[in-house]
Amino acid sequence: MKRRLYFLLPDVASATRTGNDLLLARVEDRHMHFLAKRGTDLGELHEAGYLFKTDLVRGAGFGLVLGVLGGVVLGSLIVNYPPEGTHPGLGAAVIATFVGAALGVWMGSMAAVAVPNSRLKSFNEEIARGKVLLILDVPYREVDRIREIVASRHPEVVLSAQETRYPAFP
Repeated sequence: MKRRLYFLLPDVASATRTGNDLLLARVEDRHMHFLAKRGTDLGELHEAGYLFKTDLVRGAGFGLVLGVLGGVVLGSLIVNYPPEGTHPGLGAAVIATFVGAALGVWMGSMAAVAVPNSRLKSFNEEIARGKVLLILDVPYREVDRIREIVASRHPEVVLSAQETRYPAFP
């Protein structure tokens, strides 16, 4: 089981030093994601991707739920009130549900790509001021050790937080 930790760093130089210390502490680079103001050159740091920056996963899930509901409604309408001259069976309702689910995921994710990640709202103001957010995914047993490393070697870290609900993806 993993936990997601957030550290707010004052600048890119501090973020680079923190990233290097975490690499020496055997935290893999693929578990470190840095988020800074648009246009900031992060150098060799692993920049957070769209899954971290946007509400893509949340939007896809919301679209899936609405798409399945719409598909079920459409499928029941097709079965109960068939077009004249046709005799659709239960298979038509199942197909309508799958098509509704696929369309819901697609449309929900397309809409959510334009929305900033709602989990990062508390950091948006600081990031706009030029600070760098480190998003770190670590095993639960390593949380205290990682926090201790960051606190002891980097007193400039302004804020740290832990997410109790770790999303399945990313």
